Amino acid sequence: MEVIDAGRFAPAPDGSADYAEHLRVPALSFGTYSIPAGQPDDQAPHKEDEVYAVVSGRGSFTSGGRTVEVGPGTSLFVPAGEDHRFHDVTEDLTVLVFFAPAYTGRG
Repeated sequence: MEVIDAGRFAPAPDGSADYAEHLRVPALSFGTYSIPAGQPDDQAPHKEDEVYAVVSGRGSFTSGGRTVEVGPGTSLFVPAGEDHRFHDVTEDLTVLVFFAPAYTGRG
């Protein structure tokens, strides 16, 4: 068993959004995504299905032509290849991210 403390906000050293992977096996990968308030989310579609679970913070999320407000407890599913992003981040976001199969990069 591995214990992972994934509930901390941890932006990149330059203060931008940051993804940190915590676990990888062939069937899935898991990490945290931190987006500082006011910063953009520059991600592109992924080759894998993705589930987000918002741990802390507030903002908006757009995927598949639909926009929703997000905050602690919000869970989101994004199918592989779908354009999506967080935006209008008003409070530093910490998001748990699950990829299936394991994340291989953008595209």
